[in-house]
Amino acid sequence: MLGLFKKKTEKEKLQQQYEKLMKEAFQLSTSNRSASDDKYAEADIIMKKIEKLP
Repeated sequence: MLGLFKKKTEKEKLQQQYEKLMKEAFQLSTSNRSASDDKYAEADIIMKKIEKLP
C-alpha cells in the first residue's frame, strides 16, 4: 500500500518508454520496415540514456 504513491525514478520511466518503443517496432516490422527501423533507433537512444544513469 505504501508503494501506491511512490514516484517512478528516471530510470524506470526510461525503461518503460524503451519497452513501449520496442513493442511498437516489433509490430511495425511486419508491415512497414522503415518505420520499424526508426522505432528501433529511438529505442537505442533511450537505452544509451539508461546505461549512462548511475
